[in-house]
Amino acid sequence: MAYRIRPDADFTQAFRSIATEQLEGAITFLEERPDGAHEAIHSFRKNLKRLRSLYRLVAREVPDFQEQENARLRDAARALSAIRDAAALIGTAQYLQHSARGKEEGEALGRIVIILEGRRDWMAKAESGLQQRLMETPGVLKEAIAALDGVSFDGSHRKNARMLAKSWRRTARKAKAALARCHGDALAGDFHDLRKRTYDYRLYHALLRDIWPGAMKAKRDVAKELVEDLGHIHDLAVLCELVEAEPQLFTRNDDLAHLLDAIIFRQQEDRRQALLKAETVFADDPDEESERIELLWLTAAN
Repeated sequence: MAYRIRPDADFTQAFRSIATEQLEGAITFLEERPDGAHEAIHSFRKNLKRLRSLYRLVAREVPDFQEQENARLRDAARALSAIRDAAALIGTAQYLQHSARGKEEGEALGRIVIILEGRRDWMAKAESGLQQRLMETPGVLKEAIAALDGVSFDGSHRKNARMLAKSWRRTARKAKAALARCHGDALAGDFHDLRKRTYDYRLYHALLRDIWPGAMKAKRDVAKELVEDLGHIHDLAVLCELVEAEPQLFTRNDDLAHLLDAIIFRQQEDRRQALLKAETVFADDPDEESERIELLWLTAAN
């Protein structure tokens, strides 16, 4: 089943089917690991992010379920995060290298990439419990599948429409508030909050796309671009934190200087571009947009 809820489908059945598909997909990645452990963990975490967005969409109707399962999935992701985060830092350094301003900076960033690759490999060898957690986590996800039997939506189609509209409005309002904080002297956490809310917003468009396919796809595409831009901003902040926490990694002062200069320049450019896109993505009034979602949901089922 695709990651979507059709307006004419039984809501409980559709919800359980989507959640089960995401959980089973995550289990398959962890158990089979077709492209190695690093990529398996990356794919597993993407499944869990989609799932957590789905659960937030229905949180108003099943708050206890959402709180319980959100905590379960968050803890499962964290248990396998260290090595994947180390691999992500390599991608961030490569991102800087590809946009290097001059040969000297590019060569310095190339050496930074090699350092981070060595750090990842060292962490993988030192992470003695990783294999154990890889084997244990599918069991946690199977428990999450079993928990789906206890959740149901017994309300009418109109009640479900109202639930979806309220969740949509709440997410859009949070995104607008985060966007407002991102202007001026914003903290990295402000942009990260905007990223999380934009991620939910994008997936909501995917889940409910049948109510207005063309428009929902167009909005989903621009939201996806914004999520990617905000992801770069977050990754740069994490790389900067690593420099502060583990300065001994970077033995050449000139390479470190090039790295910090590249981070600062790229952060400024990426923040500027992301804010322009975000103003477009979240241009609609949350109240009016949620009312439109409710009406479209009701109309599409007829």
